[in-house]
Amino acid sequence: MRKLQIIMLSLIITITFFSANAQKAAFYPQVPFDSLQAKSMLALGTSSIEGVAITGPKSTLGYRTPLAPKLKAANVQVSLFPVTTYFEEWYRLRKKKENKKTSIYMSEEAFRWRITAQSDEYGRFKFTKMKPGKYFIQAIAGYTKSGTMPVYRGSGYNNYGGRTDYYDYQDYTNNYTDRLEKFVEVTRDGQTIEIKLK
Repeated sequence: MRKLQIIMLSLIITITFFSANAQKAAFYPQVPFDSLQAKSMLALGTSSIEGVAITGPKSTLGYRTPLAPKLKAANVQVSLFPVTTYFEEWYRLRKKKENKKTSIYMSEEAFRWRITAQSDEYGRFKFTKMKPGKYFIQAIAGYTKSGTMPVYRGSGYNNYGGRTDYYDYQDYTNNYTDRLEKFVEVTRDGQTIEIKLK
């Protein structure tokens, strides 16, 4: 019986080790990337897209809590991608397959065909000289959440059987990363579009 317990324990440890160290599966779009399409979509125009990048604490389900303070995503890189046929397939694949065990990537060539801007200290950014078309804007922003939480230290009992729990308060700081994304469509020359990237 003891030998069987040892074997089972070894098996559990082995499975846990490999599960923890297993690399995420990687997927790429299977349609070819058309650099001429991307180049045409990123040609110079007379429109602009400007906005503010906003991040902030989320609930355990991944949604922002309504009363949580909004934080400006200051000094982050904001990327603009043309929504090409390749990009549409990448986004469809990401919605379908991306999870904790799976990552969806673009090819290096497709990733190079983008325009970048830097948000200022207030999270504001701007893309100028855009032509009519559909674009995807993305930023990766980090934020820190700090606070104080009670930590259970033990219990005591009085002479009448009453119980008292004892707690100390401990400071904590957690770092988070937020993916801010939005599709934007420029419909005419000379247009100025204002967005909130969140």
